[in-house]
Amino acid sequence: MKVSGIVHRYGDNVDTDVIIPARYLNTSDPKELAEKCMIDIDKDFISRVKPGDIMVAGKNFGCGSSREHAPIAIKASGISCVIAETFARIFYRNSINIGLPIIECEEASKDIEAGDELEVDFDNGKIYNLTKNKQYQGQAFPEFMQRIIKAEGLINYIKQK
Repeated sequence: MKVSGIVHRYGDNVDTDVIIPARYLNTSDPKELAEKCMIDIDKDFISRVKPGDIMVAGKNFGCGSSREHAPIAIKASGISCVIAETFARIFYRNSINIGLPIIECEEASKDIEAGDELEVDFDNGKIYNLTKNKQYQGQAFPEFMQRIIKAEGLINYIKQK
């Protein structure tokens, strides 16, 4: 499975309260959550993001509370993949559970800039920076996790079984 899109870039320690602020947690509707995604760190994010775009960040992305709302808001906003140097473990698991592809890659995280065009191949973990004509090797998902993501999340995967 491959995705491609334009990069929206963020730094280290982007926590779940920044991804979707607590004051907007009165809903679990993905569309409503998407409308407030990243609002406290990037007010124009939701008006700039296009379906398929890719989010790139530094270390410890998704730290903070364990709410599933954060990866749901990102996915519903149109982001097809999040690349970071490292992810908070609970965010990592929640992302897989809701079918949001994420890839850890230190080199890509440090080199990719906002506006770069990327292509990501989940089968082998390769990240292609089409703007800079560079390639990075991210951590590929095991096959069972790829099946969960292709099914759009753990619940759908289980229902298909």
